[in-house]
Amino acid sequence: MRGECVTEESLGDLGLLCRSGFSIGGVSVGVGSRHDIDVALNPSLEPFRMESRAPDIAIRIEWLTDLPLVHAHQLFDSGCTWRLYEDEVGFQFDFHVPALGVRPYKRLLIDTLFSKATLQMSEEAFTATPHVLTPLTYPLDELLIMHRLTQEKAIELHGAGIVSSDGTGNLFVGHSGAGKSTTTRLWTERADVEVLSDDRIIVRRDVTDDPSRIRMYGTPWHGEAMYASPGSAPLARIFVLEHGHGNVLTRLSPSQAVAELFARSFVPFHRHEFVDSALQFLQEVVDSVPVYHYSFEPDERAVDAILNFRD
Repeated sequence: MRGECVTEESLGDLGLLCRSGFSIGGVSVGVGSRHDIDVALNPSLEPFRMESRAPDIAIRIEWLTDLPLVHAHQLFDSGCTWRLYEDEVGFQFDFHVPALGVRPYKRLLIDTLFSKATLQMSEEAFTATPHVLTPLTYPLDELLIMHRLTQEKAIELHGAGIVSSDGTGNLFVGHSGAGKSTTTRLWTERADVEVLSDDRIIVRRDVTDDPSRIRMYGTPWHGEAMYASPGSAPLARIFVLEHGHGNVLTRLSPSQAVAELFARSFVPFHRHEFVDSALQFLQEVVDSVPVYHYSFEPDERAVDAILNFRD
């Protein structure tokens, strides 16, 4: 679905004719361009569509003849699709796909607060191929949100968020293979629940109701079970998953909990202040939400153990 084309005066800072927007984990993103196809949201983002006159991140899309290689200070190389550079005014993300040549096919220039950005698209990169990559294609959307969260009381965790019918929110965190998709399947087969995501969850201070409460939010970045909801719920408990025997729950100390959650978080490690703020926020989380190590067996008894559990 393409974006809305409106008068230029109504777009404020974006100052462009066509726009769209989305919101993930309490972070709103506004996108503007002179071409409606540029602001189309890919299918994974459609459920998160939301337009704001004052988005947290405002992105202007522009097309250039080409995007030359740069020799700025490189902070990070994903080893695959993107590289991150820094200069005196902000950050630069260059995106590469072998099929589109050695030069970047798109480049994001964004300020140090991750609030205003220009997304440059290379006309040269697409001359020999159809327009198959929309400007907002993954991983740009996740990189935007992940870096913006460094400016807020929030963090992205590798976990499955499951909301019971009574509104209780349980977060099951784990590395790949720890059992997030299995846990999601067991809960959807056993109980009336809403799955916010089976792989990536954003945890933050509640921006909708009570800022003293911790809330979890679904994201578009799902796992094998392919659950991705724009919903959210108050966070009651966090469980660190591990395959084991007997469905054993062990309460973690605050320092243990912070270490376990940090190891399963998505934090931009290229700046020490981002790491420091993440650790500080995780301390606030574990001070408010009990965290347990959960050694579980992959059958319905694993669900019963949580349903019958009392802190």
